[in-house]
Amino acid sequence: MSTQGTDAGAREIGVGLIGLGVVGGGVAQALIERKDYFARQVGASLVVRRAAVRDLSKPRTVDLPAGLLTTDVNDVLGDPSIDIIVEVIGGEEPAGSFIRAALQAGKHVVTANKELMAKSGPELLAEAHSRGLDIMFEASVGGGIPLIAPLRRDLLANRIASIRAIINGTTNYILTGLARTGAVGQALRAQGIEPPGGAGFAEALADAQRLGYAESDPTNDVEGYDAAYKLAIMATLGFRSRVRPSQIDTTGITKLHPRDFQYAQELGYVIKLLAIAERIDGGIVARVAPAFIPNTEPLAKVDGVYNAVQIEGDLTGTVLFQGRGAGAEPTSSAVVADLLDLSHAIVLGNRERKYWGPEGDLPVLGLEHLHTRYYVRVTVNDRPGVLAQIAQTLGDHSVSIAAVSQKEADSDAQTAELVIMTHRAKEGSMRTALRAIEALPVVNQVSSFLRVEG
Repeated sequence: MSTQGTDAGAREIGVGLIGLGVVGGGVAQALIERKDYFARQVGASLVVRRAAVRDLSKPRTVDLPAGLLTTDVNDVLGDPSIDIIVEVIGGEEPAGSFIRAALQAGKHVVTANKELMAKSGPELLAEAHSRGLDIMFEASVGGGIPLIAPLRRDLLANRIASIRAIINGTTNYILTGLARTGAVGQALRAQGIEPPGGAGFAEALADAQRLGYAESDPTNDVEGYDAAYKLAIMATLGFRSRVRPSQIDTTGITKLHPRDFQYAQELGYVIKLLAIAERIDGGIVARVAPAFIPNTEPLAKVDGVYNAVQIEGDLTGTVLFQGRGAGAEPTSSAVVADLLDLSHAIVLGNRERKYWGPEGDLPVLGLEHLHTRYYVRVTVNDRPGVLAQIAQTLGDHSVSIAAVSQKEADSDAQTAELVIMTHRAKEGSMRTALRAIEALPVVNQVSSFLRVEG
């Protein structure tokens, strides 16, 4: 740390940026505009020393002196006046190599990189700790919602039972739009209620991209991978045991049908992309998938770009964190907060802090161990005795029906649509039963299968 006296205004902490896009630019702007305020809070001035970018000629949201910009990341990593490296380029590589190089150079790191921290976070944190350094990564999960710090500190005394989250703002924005339009919109209008905004999946996605909530390539969002990365980070911290993204069963939202939203509403549910990790006998079960939630649940009321994480601890009971989970401003806020925390630790001389890493070895179990309820939509031949055959098949696999109703009927094709809600059952049994149902001559197809969580 550069020291030029004893007062806060004379002491400086050098900051190096890797990436100066919307988030990096927002961080740099905050450090410039609020320099005096931050200096009073931390006890030293935070000064941007260098920023690595891909293209020097690209227009930027922040006006930095030209001499601070470089296309060579080594100019940032090797600058002895830099105490903290901020990485906001995302992805596993080259970001991982840059962060390792920063640690080898004796620099603290702040990152918003969910993929890297999900896949390699414990190893990186252990390396940082061995060098008397720290990696802060609040912005990797939940945008501006404080989640990592509570899991690393405030909830440390608890034995966490479950983490249930709506943790991807893009998909939540899209699902909110789909729930308010299409078949559901028609049902609402029939009741004299005008649904707000939106249209189909493509338009809802386009809106999310236009507003900056979704990337130009939305695959990681709509297929659930982004949520799985974030769940892996939270579960690893919450359960003190390693949970990898590859161990999380992941299903996206692209195969949802408008009828599912309509039937969800009729039955008193909403559809959300849920990321859930829970402790059960023998280990942890983790999954990301669209699911029915009773509309009385707090998570059911989290709409648009908002995220929410519900954590169940043995001492705290249920705690709920909620806020904007997508967008440059919330992410920049979390990055700056980590910068301030690290800077204050440097000023106090507390460079080596406790490493709260994985301590246990709970196995991550397959979904066949999961117990929950299910929603099934089946297209069948429209003739007597069909329901009895389906009920018998479910019963043969220890799955009981809680409710069933006949929906759309096609007189030309002589088919009908059945909507089935089950009681709690083992997922392994449920999936075996569904395969047997699809093999019945009277069944055309199992059109939809979603868990009922809550």
